[in-house]
Amino acid sequence: MSLFWIVIRQLAQIEAMAASKKVITREEWEKKLNNVKIRKEDMNKLVMNFLVTEGFVDAAEKFRKESGTEPDIDLATITDRMAVKKAVQSGNVEDAIEKVNDLNPEILDTNPQLFFHLQQQRLIELIRNGKIEEALEFAQEELAPRGEENQSFLEELERTVALLAFEDVSNCPVGELLDISQRLKTASEVNAAILTSQRHEKDPKLPSLLKMLIWAQNQLDEKAAFPRINDLSTAALEDAV
Repeated sequence: MSLFWIVIRQLAQIEAMAASKKVITREEWEKKLNNVKIRKEDMNKLVMNFLVTEGFVDAAEKFRKESGTEPDIDLATITDRMAVKKAVQSGNVEDAIEKVNDLNPEILDTNPQLFFHLQQQRLIELIRNGKIEEALEFAQEELAPRGEENQSFLEELERTVALLAFEDVSNCPVGELLDISQRLKTASEVNAAILTSQRHEKDPKLPSLLKMLIWAQNQLDEKAAFPRINDLSTAALEDAV
């Protein structure tokens, strides 16, 4: 059988499957959704989880008073965690390390990868500020010994030191290390480590649930035509085409 007829046959099968899809009207779908009962307390916990994990301490305190939902950690620790995150995002890595140790010295003592990434970020900041001699000395004394013990650390160190070989970092293959996104990546890693040390989820539950919603809709779409939520910001149902 020629490729042409194979393609034609497959298209016919797809059309037949599409034609056989069950069609669920908006009225039927809304009725099914209304039959699903979700406790307000569970919704409030989901919101509080998001506010706490993302560090919105003022909003979390206000929501606690308005809803009566108690957070599962001391809100005061959120302020300390956000101070660490802000320090990394601002390039003040030494200050961030001190603040982490003030919170819990075991965080860095038991997480060599996180400590290396903080030291790597400190090296990046020295290079960014043109402190070349200080950067080389810091790399040799602080990072090189760790690279000898861990191959992945050595590779990351070599990538970072490569920044020194280019006067114009726009032509440097590892120039992205100087982007703000690198600071944000390191800050996110520190934030997650602090949350883990406090026995709290390192990621908020809400985004995961939204991803699950999209996945479930895509799975159902293979079998039925139904009103979908395409814009998560409005959660408006859109009729199947």
